[in-house]
Amino acid sequence: MSVTAESTNQSQTLLIDADDTLWENNIYFERAIVRFISFLNHHEFSPEQVREVLNDVERECIVKHGYGLHSFSHALVDTFERLGVQPVTPELHAQISSFAHTVADHPIEFLPEVPQTLHYLSARHRLILVTKGALAEQSGKIERSGLKEYFAATEIVAEKHSAAYQALVEKHGLARDSTWMIGNSPRSDINPALAAGLHAVFVPHGDTWILEHQEVNAAPPPQRLLIVGRFAELREHF
Repeated sequence: MSVTAESTNQSQTLLIDADDTLWENNIYFERAIVRFISFLNHHEFSPEQVREVLNDVERECIVKHGYGLHSFSHALVDTFERLGVQPVTPELHAQISSFAHTVADHPIEFLPEVPQTLHYLSARHRLILVTKGALAEQSGKIERSGLKEYFAATEIVAEKHSAAYQALVEKHGLARDSTWMIGNSPRSDINPALAAGLHAVFVPHGDTWILEHQEVNAAPPPQRLLIVGRFAELREHF
């Protein structure tokens, strides 16, 4: 794994992830999952085994429904149907779906010093917010955050893969040698951005969604990979 810690004074383009990079997100889903597993109260499967089933179901639901609360709600109901001993009545369906609804419109909880860091970076570099998920949900969070003023553009994509980053390069006329993708997810932020020829900054988050876990790839020269402990450290490098 290559780590570059040198600072740069040259103007760069910084593509910045939102969920679990700028503000908390996955912790609310994790809390909903704990409540769901407690409600299921399976007598044969341990909570860890139930979670493994849910992870598999979530992968299936992403293919069918994309990301977001609608897909998460489907995953909870489908998992209950697979593991539950009773049929899912309309009342049960509503009760299970309510676990997902607790995540909706949650107040924005910034990670440490995020607004101050964006204020600093936006005066020196071109910032573009790049997030994936359901359009209405992600747009709502961006609006509620009050951070939109720091970004030259915001992009909400269905999936973050190499082709999506290639499309962003073309759409915004980005120079790969001065463009960085900054985020907490190896699977969605770091590895596909490196594959698209961009630099990357990995900002680990202790509660990154398990489906986003992946080994962080090394940056092929002359690309660079920077790893920081927290978002605010970007001020030391950019």
